[in-house]
Amino acid sequence: MATTRKRTVKRPVAKKTSAVETDARKSAKKSVTKKSAVKKSGRKKSATRKSATKKSATTSLAAKKSRALAEYNRKRDFTRTKEPAGMVPKATGKTLHFVVQKHAASRLHYDFRLELDGVMKSWAVPKGPSYDPKVRRLAMEVEDHPISYNTFEGTIPAGEYGGGTVMLWDRGTYEAEDGGGAASLRRGYEKGDLKFVLHGTRLRGAWVLVRMNRPGRAQWLLIKHRDATADPDLDVTEEETTSVVTDRTMDEIAAGRGGAKVWRSNR
Repeated sequence: MATTRKRTVKRPVAKKTSAVETDARKSAKKSVTKKSAVKKSGRKKSATRKSATKKSATTSLAAKKSRALAEYNRKRDFTRTKEPAGMVPKATGKTLHFVVQKHAASRLHYDFRLELDGVMKSWAVPKGPSYDPKVRRLAMEVEDHPISYNTFEGTIPAGEYGGGTVMLWDRGTYEAEDGGGAASLRRGYEKGDLKFVLHGTRLRGAWVLVRMNRPGRAQWLLIKHRDATADPDLDVTEEETTSVVTDRTMDEIAAGRGGAKVWRSNR
């Protein structure tokens, strides 16, 4: 009978790790851990810097808002006037409004107001807006007004600041011409090249306010851009002479017909 021999399988002998190799592996592991920690730290610092920058910008904007209506408030005694106090409301949305008030003060002019950063940036336009792109209308910048001023139509008594009849001549919404929102409008205003599109009852299309380099009170030019709404033959201030809200004439507002408001202010 044949004898079956058991086959012996040789198993590989585990290679011993030298002390040098062990130290090398530990060193490499520490290096990877250190790089990961540095990377995380960098991300954290970057996020912190971004947060600080955003907070600084927000604080700066809040400070500007708190000073925005200082001149408006200084010119008025609210124990004697029914005009709205100059307060900056909380933002309620991205839609911005504009208003044009025909104002028969010492001289007839049009108060052109654009909402920005919680106030109405305001200009007095002596001859009013023109749809002719070739016409440049002088626009004298005046103090910012509160947004609540947008609804005023009535009479400010003679002798008071801005005394005269005020008509709501036009109103609506507006936006930056380049679609960049309030940030773009803010940059344009600060640069002195404010481009926007109006969506009003009487004023529509693209316009620009350009600040002139003259000493003293800020002077701008209100110009209609060449677009589909431009019309050199349209004299809009001559054709539209009634309130866009109440359909009253200046004489009817001055006479107090229709419940016109009366405001008193102190210089």
